[in-house]
Amino acid sequence: MIAGVRKHRWGRARAVIGTVLLAGLSVACEETPPPSNEPRDPAPDFALARLGVGSQARPVALADYAGKTVVLDFWATWCVPCEFQVPELNAFYDAHRSDSDVALFGVSVDTASPDIVESWVAEKAVRYPILLDGEATALEYDLEGYPTVVIVRPDGTIDSRHAGLIQQSELEEVIQRIRSETRAPAS
Repeated sequence: MIAGVRKHRWGRARAVIGTVLLAGLSVACEETPPPSNEPRDPAPDFALARLGVGSQARPVALADYAGKTVVLDFWATWCVPCEFQVPELNAFYDAHRSDSDVALFGVSVDTASPDIVESWVAEKAVRYPILLDGEATALEYDLEGYPTVVIVRPDGTIDSRHAGLIQQSELEEVIQRIRSETRAPAS
């Protein structure tokens, strides 16, 4: 009986800790894009293994997505707030799965085995593709915490970074802004 009480208390404590972290991250800083007349930093290229089996496990390179807006969600299995990000990114992925101009990847910074990452992805019902990094790419992108979403413009430059949790509606606003900025003028 005591073990059951301890387990219940830990579950409640975990919920309180998660709520506090969620509230704190919702006010995390967001890097806004530079004014359109200022040059943007190029996004560091990468070639990362994709979590999966068979043809799904092929490496993914950022260069392969030139001409598309690429949303990169850097996360880890040990990052409690990262699990709160999954439903928002699943919804975004479902809304843009068939778009030819948008791609979303989760980038795991875990140094543990891919089996641990795969287990977490299955447990959290992640539907978008996951890349295995181990923090090297995150360091190249100069990230300071997780989750962090980096949005790469179709020209290969960094549009913006968002440290902390992000909602689907916020991602949609960025995608629409980029689409309107990169539309070719009518001839």
